[in-house]
Amino acid sequence: MNTGPNATVRVPGEGAGEMSYVYAVGREGPALDGLAARLPGVDGRPLRPVGGGGLCALVSPVPADTFSEQGLTAQMEDLDRLEAVARAHHAVVDAAFAETSVLPMRLAAVYLDDTRVADMLVRQRSEFQELLGRLEGHVELGVKVYADPRTATATAPAAAAPSGGGAGRAYLRQRQAQQRDSQDVYRAASDLAARAARLAEGVAASRAVHRPQQGQLAARAGVNVANEAYLVPREHTAQLHRDLAALAEGAPGVSIEVTGPWAPYSFATAVVAEGADGGGPR
Repeated sequence: MNTGPNATVRVPGEGAGEMSYVYAVGREGPALDGLAARLPGVDGRPLRPVGGGGLCALVSPVPADTFSEQGLTAQMEDLDRLEAVARAHHAVVDAAFAETSVLPMRLAAVYLDDTRVADMLVRQRSEFQELLGRLEGHVELGVKVYADPRTATATAPAAAAPSGGGAGRAYLRQRQAQQRDSQDVYRAASDLAARAARLAEGVAASRAVHRPQQGQLAARAGVNVANEAYLVPREHTAQLHRDLAALAEGAPGVSIEVTGPWAPYSFATAVVAEGADGGGPR
C-alpha cells in the first residue's frame, strides 16, 4: 500500500470531528515550526508541526465528514473546489520548500489524527531521511515539448500554383503537402525532446517521464509530445533553464516550455508506508 510522502491516505466511512491533513515532511527544526505559526492551510485552517523520529510533518485540521472517502470523492469531482484545495496545498509546500528541504505530499493526504501522523514518521524515519538527503540542494524543472503543424503552415512560404491538372488534382497535392509538413513537425518535436533529454542528462541527478497532457491540461496550443521533469542542483538551474528554452529557436511549429524551479514533487515517491489507515489512487 503506497502511503509515502506522495500518497493519498483516506479513511473509509464518515466520522465526526477532525482529521489531520499532511502537506509536507522535513527534518525537525525551527524552520518548519516557524512556518506553521504564520501560514494557513486548506480553507484557512491553521498549520501545526507534528514531530516524530527527528522528522516534522506540516499538518492542518480538516473536517472528517468532507475529507472522509466519500467526502473527498465529492470534492475531487468539483473542479472549483479541487482548484482551491490544490492552491492551498501547493502554497504550503512551496513556502516550506523555500525554507528547507521537504518531501511534498500528494494532494489530500489525510490521517485519522496527529498520533497516526507521528507514528508514520517514526515508522518510516530511515526512508524519509534517505530521501531528504538525496533531494537536498536540488529543485525540479519541468520540460514540455509541443508540436503545432498549423503554426508551421502559417509561417511557411506559399507554394506556387501548379500548372494544369485541374482543381481536384491541385487540392490533392495541397493535402499531401500538408500531411508531409505535419509529419515533419512531429518528427522535429520528437527530435527536440530527445535533445532536451541529452542536454539535461549531463546536469540533472534524475529524470521523470510523465504522460503528455491533453485538452485543458495542456498549457499551449498544439499537441504535447513530451512531458518530463528533471531533478537539478540549485546552482545549475538558471543555466539549464536558458539552454533548454533555446532549443526550439528556428523550429517552425515546435515549442518548448520550461517551468520551475519547483519543489521536487516528481522525485519524492520512493517511500512506501505500511499500516496506514487506508489508501486510494492519486
